[in-house]
Amino acid sequence: MNRSEHLTTRPLLGKKPPANLPFDIQSALFALPAHDASRAFFAPLHYEPNYGYPLLVWLHGPGSDERQLMRIMPLVSMRNYVAVAPRGFRVISPESGHEGWGWSQALDHIQAAEQRVFESIEAAQRKFHVAADRIFLAGFDCGGTMAFRIAMNHPSRFGGVISMGGPFPSGQTPLGQWTEARHLGVFLAAGRDSLQYPPTQVCEDLRLLHAAGVSIILKQYPCGHQLTEQMLGDMNRWIMEQIATARDLSLQADSPSGMAQ
Repeated sequence: MNRSEHLTTRPLLGKKPPANLPFDIQSALFALPAHDASRAFFAPLHYEPNYGYPLLVWLHGPGSDERQLMRIMPLVSMRNYVAVAPRGFRVISPESGHEGWGWSQALDHIQAAEQRVFESIEAAQRKFHVAADRIFLAGFDCGGTMAFRIAMNHPSRFGGVISMGGPFPSGQTPLGQWTEARHLGVFLAAGRDSLQYPPTQVCEDLRLLHAAGVSIILKQYPCGHQLTEQMLGDMNRWIMEQIATARDLSLQADSPSGMAQ
């Protein structure tokens, strides 16, 4: 299913993180473990260890790092998910020429990023009760592109992939697992006035994924190249819809009327 929408929104990037957030999982918010400085964790309010939570794996945008998780989760949901954010790799920004953390599409970086993502998933599973069939990979800008890349390489490992302003990757056969990827839900958010990911490129990506038979929801927002509150709220709603649909299909399959004759 393909759908494009124009929505009113406010920019998030550039804001300071919400004030007075405790860095203590027991207080049900954020943790930056001293022994594991390459990733950040989020635990939902009133964390219930007997419940298998969906896991959101967040890949930050260029020039940011794993602490971007602190800024997005209050605008995604404080109750619905466990989340983990691995740090990217040192890259040179093509715009500023400055070095920062990001996600390159070089082959060695792709392989290292996959390892970092799956190690972060395992770390989250050791700390929290995570539903293995409800793992969602998401990111902004180059993080969204890397989320696309990893999810398409390993579609059976994820319940869905979300890219916020991140183009679909090119090179290294990103649709090499296209048969399995057709069962992977995709949410793509893009700014209508973005110069980094202009509407023409968005349309090209949409046509490519549509031709491959990938189920994608596209939403276009009246903003530039920004991560916004509306995008994050829509991402939350989309993930909850994916979970509800999968649960309904599972119940139908388990019911007597859903059994093969």
